[in-house]
This record gives sequence, C-alpha cells and structure tokens, in this order.
Amino acid sequence: MKLKSPSTIACVSLVLLFNYCTSSTTVKTNHIPQVIAYYSGDGTSIQNYDLEGVDQLIYSFLHLKGNKLAVDNVQDSISLQQLTGLKTIYPKLKVLVSLGGWGGCKTCSEVFNTSEGRKEFAASTAQIIADYNADGIDLDWEYPVVPGPPGHLYQEADRDNFTKLLLQLRQHLPEKSLLSFAAGGFPEYLERAIDWEKVMPLVDYVNLMSYDMVGGYSKTTGHHTPLYSTPIQIRSADQAIQYLINQGVPAQKIIIGAAFYGRIFENVPPMNQGLYQSGNFKRGVNQIHFDSITQNFQFYWDDIAKAPYAYDAENQLFLTYDNKRSIVLKTEYAKKEKLGGIMFWQLMNDKYQNGLLKTLVTTAKGD
Repeated sequence: MKLKSPSTIACVSLVLLFNYCTSSTTVKTNHIPQVIAYYSGDGTSIQNYDLEGVDQLIYSFLHLKGNKLAVDNVQDSISLQQLTGLKTIYPKLKVLVSLGGWGGCKTCSEVFNTSEGRKEFAASTAQIIADYNADGIDLDWEYPVVPGPPGHLYQEADRDNFTKLLLQLRQHLPEKSLLSFAAGGFPEYLERAIDWEKVMPLVDYVNLMSYDMVGGYSKTTGHHTPLYSTPIQIRSADQAIQYLINQGVPAQKIIIGAAFYGRIFENVPPMNQGLYQSGNFKRGVNQIHFDSITQNFQFYWDDIAKAPYAYDAENQLFLTYDNKRSIVLKTEYAKKEKLGGIMFWQLMNDKYQNGLLKTLVTTAKGD
C-alpha cells in the first residue's frame, strides 16, 4: 500500500470535515422532494403497499422487440393496466414505463445507432403510453459507452445516439409526458456516457443509481449505497451529485437513489467488522427478508459515510445496505440540496407494513 502524501491527507480531512458539518445539522426547508418508486411486480402485489405520498411509480421493465418498445406478454399487459388504474385511487400518482434494466437492454446500442431505430422506438413508446394511459417513460440503458452486462454491445457512438434518442422521444411523446433516465452513479459513466449539457434540457429527471457502488464484481467489501465518501471509498451519492451539479445539471432535476436491498459478501476476515476487507459477493437480500436472514449479524454505523453495515463473525459474512436511518438522511439531503427527489429500487423488496417506504414518505412530505 502506498502512503498518502501530507497534501492528500489534508485534502481528505477537509472533505470529511465538510461532510460532517453539512450532514450533522438538520436544515429546515420547505422543499418537498418527489418520491419515485421502481416496481417490478404485478397489479395484484401492488395492493400490499400504501402509495399515498408516492409521486411516480415506474413499471420495470419493458424491452425491445426489434426496434420497438414492447410489453413482453399478456400478463405484463394486464399488470400495466392495473397499475395505471391506480390513478383513480391516488390522483397525484404518475405511472411510467421503463425500458431495459440490468441485462434488459442487450440490443440498445445497435438499435439506437440508426435513425430508423430511434424513430421506431419513439413512435412505439408514444403508442404504449397512449394505449395504457401511462404518463411517460424512464430509460434504463445499462450502459451507453461504458461496459454493462457481459456480452452487451457498447460503443463511443452511444453518447450522441442517446441524445438523438431523447430528441426523437420529445418529438413523438405528448407534451406533458414525463421523460427520465436511470444513470450509473460511478465516475466512468458520469464522465463518459452522457452529454449532460445537451441531454438535461430534454428530460425531466435523471434517476441517479447511487447504489451498487460495490457490486457483484467487487473483490473487496464497502458500502454499496453510501451518502458520503470516506478516505477509503470515494464513490458515494454525494460525490456523484456534486459532479453533476458541477457539470451544470440543475439540482431540481437530480433524483438521489436508495436501495431497498442489501449485498452480502462471503469469506470476509473479521478486521474492522468486515468493512473494506477482501471478500466475494455471495447474494442480495431484500428488506422484506432482513429479519430472518440477519439473525447472526452484529450491526454497525459508519458516521462518515452515513451508512449502516453488519458482520457475521461466525460465518465471515459482511452485509451492506440502507436502513431507516440512512433513508432519513438521504431524504433530508434531497431536501437540503433542493434535489428533484429520491427514488429507490424497488418496491417489491420492501416490507408491507412499516417498511422503508413509509420512512421515506414521512421524511419527504413531513415538516
């Protein structure tokens, strides 16, 4: 390990001091952020959740069929109709469809590389929105320009093609349709994948995936959804958000991301309660299953990252996740920074009663 220079240490100390000062004091604000829920369930399961206070429900996912956006099957069609029908119960709710997801956009780079492909996609999207009484689309292309799932094409042309795709969508969609996209929270994506100056005037929101900061390919543990950077882990929600703001992205169009799931790593030595140690990703765990799976874990709090973590010493397992405390802090951050809102992946992961959604909505919409 290389020793850090005195100037580097001083810089990190100033960053940590700033993080502490800006996050330890609650700032009163009248700003009310949007609450945005991704949802991969059906029209029956959604009835288990109270959607009061939820502004957007994003149905995940639709996929490409040739050059067109398509609903995969009859059951998905029924589910989408049931979800848009919820607007009679929750009049303020907007229901969006979403393209892609991890592993769900294999042909996106190829299709969106042609004018014909972009036009067909935009026209088919407008038709689906009209047919299902939806309110817009969220693009979850993982990823333009930079590597995503193994075997998926990515190329430098994706950056400009993404902008051209948005222009086509704006030409085809009804004027009041919502248009957003899910953005990777890691530096390579932020710096290379998107032409922020051209893209942001075309969209309502960028849904920042400020989770999976350590993921399935990581060989060391860390926080997968931290609010702030630490001396060891630079990737964080705040780091990505401040980068976007410095690029000229309006704060009111930025949506901070939260995770309603955790990541478990195995073969993790006990030093530092497993944090920042070697290990291999074992599995994800949803909030709805936390109580039964984490019985052998001891729970800890990182007051720099503002993130929880847990360690099972007997089985050498490390867990990184969001909890109610970190959800409150992320939501308060959205209010303090006057961001557009807070979103999460995904509603089906949450407990039916007194889960993370209730904490998020209470914090976002309360005084």
